[in-house]
Amino acid sequence: MLKKDVKKQIIESFKSHKADTGSTSVQIAILTEQITQLNAHFKASPKDYTSRRGFLKMIGRRRRLLAYLKRSNPAEFKQITTKLGIG
Repeated sequence: MLKKDVKKQIIESFKSHKADTGSTSVQIAILTEQITQLNAHFKASPKDYTSRRGFLKMIGRRRRLLAYLKRSNPAEFKQITTKLGIG
C-alpha cells in the first residue's frame, strides 16, 4: 500500500494537466511503485502466496496499460518507460 505523500508525489510528477489523477501515465507510475514495494516484500517473505496473486494481477494491469499507451501515444510511451526505467 502506498502512503498518501508518496502517491501525491507520483501524481504530481506524471500528471498531464492540473486535475489529472487517473490518466494512463499516472496509473502506470502508481502501479510501478506498488510493484516495486511488493517485490521487496517478496524477497523478505518468499512464502507469501496469497499476496503474490494480487502482485501478478498488478503486473498484468500495468502490462495492458503500457500496451494501450504504446498503441495510442507512442511518444508518451517512450517518455514514461524511460522515466520509470521499465520496458
